[in-house]
Amino acid sequence: MSINWYPGHMHKAQKEIKKRLPDVDMFIEVLDARIPYSSQNPMLADIRHNKPCIKILNKADLADSKKTAQWQAYLEQKNNTKTLALNLHDTDKSQQIFSLCQKFIPNKGTKISPITCLITGIPNVGKSTLINILASRTIAKTGNEPAVTQTQQRIDLGNNIILFDTPGLLWPKVENEDSGYRLAVTGAIKDTAFDYIDIAYYAADFMLINYLDTLVERYDLEETPRDATALLEAIGRKRGALVSGGRINLNRTSAIFIQDIRSGTLGEITFETPLVIEAEVALTEKRIADKLAAKVNRKKNWKNKR
Repeated sequence: MSINWYPGHMHKAQKEIKKRLPDVDMFIEVLDARIPYSSQNPMLADIRHNKPCIKILNKADLADSKKTAQWQAYLEQKNNTKTLALNLHDTDKSQQIFSLCQKFIPNKGTKISPITCLITGIPNVGKSTLINILASRTIAKTGNEPAVTQTQQRIDLGNNIILFDTPGLLWPKVENEDSGYRLAVTGAIKDTAFDYIDIAYYAADFMLINYLDTLVERYDLEETPRDATALLEAIGRKRGALVSGGRINLNRTSAIFIQDIRSGTLGEITFETPLVIEAEVALTEKRIADKLAAKVNRKKNWKNKR
């Protein structure tokens, strides 16, 4: 799946983060609880080195709670990392972030020496909403479209904590193709950047394997769909996404299906687990290594022929 998602302001933001690093005590990374691996920025680990990090698993109300717990245990195995599963409608729980910051940086947190945090996250993950909750006022512009925040901001949260905001960061290329699809399904990428039908088929295949009972119940299906095509056709009929002759409007049906996933209409869904990701990462690394080896061999063969 080919996606163009690295506009100039994201490249600029990456440079600004590196420049800001000496002034930052710790990081807050906002993730999508439905795709904790795919929604984390691999460049951040290199940038922050060993500085403390709170990983916020946002939209936890849309995710499978058991799998969210698995992810929290997995992520906290990493040094200097704590997690917090959040539903941003629950503003009280968001306040726990302040106490976590103070535990990480106990030697600071005064008016003279406030704790400085840099908050980051991919587009449309809820970072701006979280900032507004923590600041108890509207600071960051929010919206359902990715890439709303485009400039870095300095925000005094009170509690002797200073927050540096950054634009939602995506990286130039996602090596794991499944991650690309998951980002598209959950809305991290603008809808104009991909084919709705393509990602609907991906989501349908996943749902049929992992959440079949949910599909049957939510769409009141009379029989179990045999494959993704049958599922989308059944949804199209149920939702009246038809064209002349009673045929299914596949593009409209795909959009309905994806929006049902994003809105939580289909219930609590998590698209990846630590075990699944470890297997995918191993396969991706092998594919990259094989591709690099093939490139080296081609160069050798070309030189030998000269």
